Amino acid sequence: MNRKQIKWRIRYFLQYFPITINTLLCGVAIWLLHKILYTPIAKGEEPPPMRPFILLMGKMAFWFAVGFIGLSILSTIFSWLYYLWLRKHKQVRLQVAFTTETKKGKNSKLFMNAVLEGVRRPILGFVKGRLFYDDHNMTDKFTLLSNKRKEQSLWRAAITGRSRMELPDIKEYQLKGGFVFFEDMLHLFSLAVAQPIGGQFYQPPMLEDEEDKSVFPKKTETMDVRIEQLRRVEGELHNYKGFESGDDVRRIVWKVYAKNRDLVVRIPEMFEPYASHLYFYASFHASVKAAWMNEGYLKEMLNYYKNGVWTVYDALSHKEWDMRYIPDQDLTVQENLPEAEKTARIISNSAWHDDKPLSKYFNARQGAVLCVSSLTDIEELSAILDQCNASTVVYFIKTSQVFRHFIALGWLRRLIFLPPNDRLTKLRGRWTFSPIRIQVHKREKEIEELLKKSAVTWSVL
Repeated sequence: MNRKQIKWRIRYFLQYFPITINTLLCGVAIWLLHKILYTPIAKGEEPPPMRPFILLMGKMAFWFAVGFIGLSILSTIFSWLYYLWLRKHKQVRLQVAFTTETKKGKNSKLFMNAVLEGVRRPILGFVKGRLFYDDHNMTDKFTLLSNKRKEQSLWRAAITGRSRMELPDIKEYQLKGGFVFFEDMLHLFSLAVAQPIGGQFYQPPMLEDEEDKSVFPKKTETMDVRIEQLRRVEGELHNYKGFESGDDVRRIVWKVYAKNRDLVVRIPEMFEPYASHLYFYASFHASVKAAWMNEGYLKEMLNYYKNGVWTVYDALSHKEWDMRYIPDQDLTVQENLPEAEKTARIISNSAWHDDKPLSKYFNARQGAVLCVSSLTDIEELSAILDQCNASTVVYFIKTSQVFRHFIALGWLRRLIFLPPNDRLTKLRGRWTFSPIRIQVHKREKEIEELLKKSAVTWSVL
């Protein structure tokens, strides 16, 4: 058993430990109050006139508070024992469902809806939950505060809770289990019950500020939408066809006739004013050391890149053509989802990889939009840009921007005000001295130089 597994087991079994820090603080407070109220007056000292009355009122308030707290603790124990009975005899367990909600003009947010049937809430107490996911990670505690009534009845059928989920990475998560906690009014005791919970959910990407570019489709599947600029249509047989009656004799290719005695004519360039589908590509290929793939730096870069890709897709999806997102890795999502939600799930589940380079992924003839990251291979990108013209729009997402911050302010907060409270904050503090930073910045300069020399339309996010 390695160090990580030992740490996980300790964290897991600590959930069963009922005593909290509030228990110790409350115990100290009760001891101090009892000592103040019941310490006798020294011999020979005459008490103030109002002292007996004040002590009497203080003792009454003290024992009322102790009794009230005791009642809450007893009801917590009763609710916990009742739920253990329900779980054993009626197979009652915590049920969770995840939804993503998007308000107009705002980002999608992940919410969790929890339901616990038949349970009794402690008097002035709380019923809370906690989920474990992926590699032994756990969420913060969430509270089940609402009541779910039976149909046409005032009796409560279940207690429910709804909370916003804010997780570190944009990806799909696997549920591994959970806990239900019964706590009294002052959180003195936390009585836990393990829950067998499975399934998966995903954290959606976020929208960023983005510069809109004029983009036109290259792929025609229907003749419903006209485009502003004409699109060249390739002829068959390398732009040649057999001579037919009515063809202009000036377009006869005499070299072919002299070689094999076949009369063929050159087809003039044709331009089609229709296009229906805009093909959207986003490469997650990372040309970096294999040892860097699991680094926290690349995880934060991946989150930033996913946000950028989703931002570009969302902006273009509001135009008149249909979008076709082409993933560069095999992912399984529900087919009956709306196109936008399906794409969001694919982007969320995508990861850095070294399997499919840009040359095997991007189709320059039909791809109208291409997103590349700071980890894109320079030679692969150069070869692709040579095949593209101004009708191809390339969005370069500089993933190092995720670590951008004011160094002086960051150190000031770290030393005086607040310590780092998440992975990104910690990495930002170390980014300046990271060996990855030098190589990433060098790669970004090289990519920008390539884009400046190319004929494509490009933008930096």
